[in-house]
Amino acid sequence: MSLMIWKLSTDSEIYKKVLDEQMDILRKREEGAEDRLTWAEIQKMKYTWRVAQELMRIIPPVFGSFRKALKDTEYGGYDIPKGWQVYCVSHGTHMNKEIFEKPTEFDPSRFENPSKPIPPYAYIPFGGGLHTCVGNEFARVEVLTTIHNLVTMFEWSQVFPDEIITRQPMPYPSMGLPIKIRPRKL
Repeated sequence: MSLMIWKLSTDSEIYKKVLDEQMDILRKREEGAEDRLTWAEIQKMKYTWRVAQELMRIIPPVFGSFRKALKDTEYGGYDIPKGWQVYCVSHGTHMNKEIFEKPTEFDPSRFENPSKPIPPYAYIPFGGGLHTCVGNEFARVEVLTTIHNLVTMFEWSQVFPDEIITRQPMPYPSMGLPIKIRPRKL
């Protein structure tokens, strides 16, 4: 969540596209409808979710994870005996140019209609297979709902515009992401 606020604070083009998508949802809301988001409206937040996906690709929420070798195996010329712990680092695939074209560029459109499919277990911000985080759908709804309310109701700016992201061990704005917030003028 804080990374989305950080990204929208530092990238005016991305912020404008997210704001346009969110305001469009409000404009298309039927007169007399509830002021709360509906499930159908959340499903329309395609661009906003692609921004979150791209953020999680470049700055994974979890650096990596351990897995236990269930049998003797070989990978990349190395023998891995049964029982050994193997550490998988998300950046190993998230920043691989053979998987993601121009991996250092922030490009949410790569999740829209990829020119080539993303191989299984190459994009793993929520893990994969049996180890996929059970909260991944909750996280998606939480991020989309919060960002919708934030961008449609408020404007903000960072107190420290050059704030960097560090790991403690998860990604965290180095100065705590203090922001100046004010109601949006309609």
